[in-house]
Amino acid sequence: MARLHVVIPALVHTFIRSKTEYPGAMVLGWLSQFAAYGSMYTAISLILARFGSLGGWVWPEIALLLSFHLLAYSLGASLSFVQFREMEEKVRIGTMDAILVKPVSTWTYIVFSGLNIGYAGHIVLALGLMAWSLTQVDVTWTGQSSLLFVCYLISAAMIIAAVMTMIGATALVWVKSNHLYQIFFGFWELARYPLNIFPLPLQLLMLTFAPLAFMAYVPVAATLGKPVPLLGDYASAAALLAGPLVTLIAMAHWRWCLRNYQGAGG
Repeated sequence: MARLHVVIPALVHTFIRSKTEYPGAMVLGWLSQFAAYGSMYTAISLILARFGSLGGWVWPEIALLLSFHLLAYSLGASLSFVQFREMEEKVRIGTMDAILVKPVSTWTYIVFSGLNIGYAGHIVLALGLMAWSLTQVDVTWTGQSSLLFVCYLISAAMIIAAVMTMIGATALVWVKSNHLYQIFFGFWELARYPLNIFPLPLQLLMLTFAPLAFMAYVPVAATLGKPVPLLGDYASAAALLAGPLVTLIAMAHWRWCLRNYQGAGG
């Protein structure tokens, strides 16, 4: 097995060089994403300026929720979305078979040979909005609370990468799996808003089977000291554990799908 500390930087370097051959197109892509999310967040801020709050959340708190949601998604998706969205095509035309015999972990090769730097625009916008909102919300920041906030972010990013890995891995068995991304992004859209504005069945669903409430709402609510439906005082611990737990489930699913992969011929 190849040494990962040598292989991973080489994979990332090769992929980035291929993507930066057309820097103008790359920068325009970043700017378009920045503008798209920026205009949407501006619209939300105008709505809140008119109505005052959403589910008891005022604009600076919503801004923190939106920025956390976007940053966690960008970090997790850069390691998973494009890479595993292409799994269906790899299985269909047979290129997955060649990846399986490479002298490096299959998951590692897929992730780092396609590391998506296209999320740079997302990250810049998220960091800017987060930097502003953190100065506006009523939170006393200490070394411990700051570290906890970073751990929340890592856990949330792990959820995104894990769920997208599972969707992609499903193609190894079903061949077709990209339709599952439509379901994922349906819940992803909802995850940028306070959970308490939704009916109880949907709240329960987003805390269990589709755990995207842990992507932003639960950790941000715990940071702000807001009550979290169904979790109560366990919200902080649940936000920390959600990412590792979903990752363990994704690892088991990935291995099961690899064991049951029968090649391009099905």
